[in-house]
Amino acid sequence: MNYALVTGGSRGIGAAISKELASRGLGVLINYRSNEEAANKVAEEITDNGGVAELLPFDVTSESAVDEALECWEGAHPEDRITTLVNNAGIREDNLMIFMQTDQWHRVINTTLDGFFYVTRRLLKGMLTNRFGRIINIASLSGLKGLPGQANYSAAKAALIGATKALAQEVAARKVTVNAVAPGFIKSDMTKDLNEDELKKMVPLNRFGAPEEVAVLVAFLASKDAGYITGETISINGGLY
Repeated sequence: MNYALVTGGSRGIGAAISKELASRGLGVLINYRSNEEAANKVAEEITDNGGVAELLPFDVTSESAVDEALECWEGAHPEDRITTLVNNAGIREDNLMIFMQTDQWHRVINTTLDGFFYVTRRLLKGMLTNRFGRIINIASLSGLKGLPGQANYSAAKAALIGATKALAQEVAARKVTVNAVAPGFIKSDMTKDLNEDELKKMVPLNRFGAPEEVAVLVAFLASKDAGYITGETISINGGLY
């Protein structure tokens, strides 16, 4: 069976992506770091609807944890393949740079970039060997335009977009595509502390997006129909640039 690994797949956009990919016939590996209860709820919803889901807990910022978890899964699933990777794990720790603490900078950078590097590198060999793969990196409007109070988050997501463009060129000959999706304001745990009534006035469509809308875009990029799209960053932001 072909599987998709969704990092940070237990809540918000990651949970919606996990459910959408499962509805399209992929087995889904729901990665999470600590919230097992939320991950279980996503897995139960998928299996209740006839899909296949497994939990795969590990910290994306730990090289050894990533390698150990994926090696263990591959050993237990010799006939299965991870053909789709969604690098969704990320955190926000907003602060003006003058007040930003060193650990706030590094936690945000490391979760997005180290997570992308460790997980993607580990799965690339299988994709290249089998001459098929879909890698979708969840970036952000913040990485395209920069947002005040988010120097760390903007830097991490902008770097992820650059890595997407570079890796896409490295692996295209083996029919592995690499794209980024850049959501704007999406209703999720990550944006629950934001003033939605005020911020939606900035959005031409005058609303926050739904995680399910991002999930449908990711699912298209994961499909065979998207085989000629690579190295792209696709915004989904209600017209906010």
